[in-house]
Amino acid sequence: MAMPRTADPRPDDRAAGGTPRAALAELLAGNRRFVSGQPVHGHDVTAAAASASGDQQPYAVLLGCIDSRVPLEAIFDQTFGSICVIRTGGHVLDRAVLGSIEYVVDVLGVPLVMVLGHERCGAVAATVDTLRTGRRPAGALAHLIDRIAPAVTEVGLDDPQVQPLAVRRHVRRTVTTLRADPLLAPAVASGRVAVTGALYTLTTGEVSLLPPTP
Repeated sequence: MAMPRTADPRPDDRAAGGTPRAALAELLAGNRRFVSGQPVHGHDVTAAAASASGDQQPYAVLLGCIDSRVPLEAIFDQTFGSICVIRTGGHVLDRAVLGSIEYVVDVLGVPLVMVLGHERCGAVAATVDTLRTGRRPAGALAHLIDRIAPAVTEVGLDDPQVQPLAVRRHVRRTVTTLRADPLLAPAVASGRVAVTGALYTLTTGEVSLLPPTP
């Protein structure tokens, strides 16, 4: 059964030119609605909802993992036109991903970039296994492993919590890379754009912000 729809809770400044603080507050408010089982948008993915979305005025861009248990629009209770979503294995950055984020920030004026990791990430687990066994996967999967490996190495393979700690470290490393990007750095330095990291907990559905340092 479709959930009842109410007035759009997004702040007036959600569109291009809004503030990082307002954008982050809306994302976290949406996650609270999702966790409480009281979403406003109710996973409305009908053609009518798409057609009613109007012009594209997203207030955030999210970089997350391809894991099928982490549908970003749903866990933040967002509707058509509100957020831009990029998903790769282990939220790994490449030139296409970086260029897409630069476009959304520069052309659409989005004030918030969020990197979202999640517990029990398969890409991180595969990286830990590769580093422990020395069995490098074939094909382009090796690229994902190579990009995640520094986070695992920094935590240390001997750490009994290497996998969950490496997930967090990888998020922070991705945030650091984005903040240092030549096209994003000036907007970050001026306060017009914020780049933040967060972690999604599969068992509760909650999103927690990660501090910038381990």
